[in-house]
Amino acid sequence: MKKGLFITFEGGDGAGKTTQVNLLSDYIVNKGIDAVTVREPGGVPVSEKIREIILDNVNTDMHNITEMLLYAASRAQLVSQIIIPALNEGKCVICDRFVDSSYVYQGLARGLGIDVVKTVNDIATQRLIPDITFFIDLDPETALKRRLALTKPDRLEMEDISFHRMVYQGFATIANMYPDRIKRINASGKAEETFSQVKEYIDPLICRYTD
Repeated sequence: MKKGLFITFEGGDGAGKTTQVNLLSDYIVNKGIDAVTVREPGGVPVSEKIREIILDNVNTDMHNITEMLLYAASRAQLVSQIIIPALNEGKCVICDRFVDSSYVYQGLARGLGIDVVKTVNDIATQRLIPDITFFIDLDPETALKRRLALTKPDRLEMEDISFHRMVYQGFATIANMYPDRIKRINASGKAEETFSQVKEYIDPLICRYTD
């Protein structure tokens, strides 16, 4: 049995990750490939309950370390319950955020350090690494404006714009750290234009399912 393909999408709030996740899922399924789509934090009942705690606007006094550990706990459940079993069955797994978000949000923007976050998440993820990661690149001012026009902001989205700028710079930093895995996608145009860039990287990878 062929090992599955693990694809993740990263970027700031409002950059358009979820739209690209959905477009890619439809694209892959239409090719007859078995795909599983999940989100972080969340994806399974235990992780969804943790998500509610993390994003609840009431929890403004949450410590940065608590936040990091909650994300890792949610991730551990999702990885063990859904992602690894699906990959072992040869499926394509598409994840809206993964460990890179923790490197950026908690490691860099919160100042805990990437090494600390990596140590914790190596346990949570069983050292699982995506086959490819798309950094949906859109400036934080435009991205946040888009996001806040849709729904009420959650606890992280309510952060000052300076925090979101640090997040953006953080994603740019890790994209430079892992250029073979993380592909920077210009999201300043229409969703279809953004997706055409994603397809350029995906088409060679999904050949394994049609060989």
